[in-house]
Amino acid sequence: MRVPLLYRTYVALSMAALPFAARSVVTKLRKAGVPTHRAHERLGHATENRAKGQLIWFHAASVGESLSVLALITRIGTMLPDAQFLITSGTATSATLIAQRMPPRTVHQFAPLDAPGPLSRFLNHWRPDAAVFVESELWPQMLRRTHTTGAAMALVNARMSGSSIKAWAKRPRLAAFVLEVFDLILTQNDAMAEAMVRIHAPAPRVARGQNLKSFAGRLPTDEDLLFEARAKLGHRPVWIAASTHKGEEQIVLAAHKLLRETHPDLHLILIPRHPERATEVIQHIADTGMDYTRRSRGDLPGGAVYLADTLGELGNWYALGDIVFLGGSLLPIGGHNPFEVAQSGDTVLSGNHVFNFAETFAAMEAAGAARIVADTADLVAQVDGLLRDPAALTQAVTAAKSFATEETGKLDSIATRLITALRLT
Repeated sequence: MRVPLLYRTYVALSMAALPFAARSVVTKLRKAGVPTHRAHERLGHATENRAKGQLIWFHAASVGESLSVLALITRIGTMLPDAQFLITSGTATSATLIAQRMPPRTVHQFAPLDAPGPLSRFLNHWRPDAAVFVESELWPQMLRRTHTTGAAMALVNARMSGSSIKAWAKRPRLAAFVLEVFDLILTQNDAMAEAMVRIHAPAPRVARGQNLKSFAGRLPTDEDLLFEARAKLGHRPVWIAASTHKGEEQIVLAAHKLLRETHPDLHLILIPRHPERATEVIQHIADTGMDYTRRSRGDLPGGAVYLADTLGELGNWYALGDIVFLGGSLLPIGGHNPFEVAQSGDTVLSGNHVFNFAETFAAMEAAGAARIVADTADLVAQVDGLLRDPAALTQAVTAAKSFATEETGKLDSIATRLITALRLT
């Protein structure tokens, strides 16, 4: 296919912008505590040697996308015991969490910027035999330059926002030029498969797949910490509000204060999506007059509220209760991954803004594994109802566990499909 003018223009602009983009991303990683030599991976400078043999590269954007492919890498690694794996992402948080759950024969690097120099250095060093891109990681030069190396390529868990689909639809030649590189495109649902074909993805290579976040597996826990936390809490009832965003903590805290009028020992574990907002969240807790303890200063759960303002410990907090409200959903943010909650053996409550996981929540609701709430009063009613009716809570938890088990069972078929499409042996 002839190279579109828009692509050539994009390449020229990326070269002009590279010094500024490089300074920005390296500075951001350094501020997050990433060593300088590792931050320079964003410029294509490798800090690990390429292992001999077949190398399969997985590229994801940030935390959710990165963690969603770890189980898939593990399963493919079992099927292909001689294969080596590279996973790239762009954020310090994703690198930290990947390091905690790294599959066998896998290394992590920060992804190169989408410009000729960084990509050439990266590809010349790693020479992937196959490349798997996750969700909406459609960097034009990264895709085209990887394709030029002869690597087989797939897009998995494909999804785009409505605005992104419209933007690509307005640039049909560029869309076709970028999307033709894929040997296989697996979408999260039928609607997205249809949308990918509309924006000129090669129809025979597009198919509905499975939301990879359903394969992520149970979050890791620290048994020593859990023993201490359970001893401190005793028989107090606990509920969890996880991945909350700005504007949601006030709603959750108001609900908790109302719930404590009828459940005076009730304990809330509050987990902001971004721990750096802890100071702001503490002020919201103070405004309610409730006392709190705080994980980042070494406290165990206690008081009315426990502020879990650290990273990588979510599995511990899910293990302390059976009811989890999942944030990013009371406001039009799109919701967060309910599979992690179900895999931890908890039932899910969520606001109604879950367009990023619409089909998942619909299926979980139908199975009795999740409930949608509209506002503070609705959240109070749902938590109160589950606390008052142990049989209903047990039924909801059992439904969540069953849902998670059924979804995880589909991993083999996705792994086999990728191995075949990418001509891996």
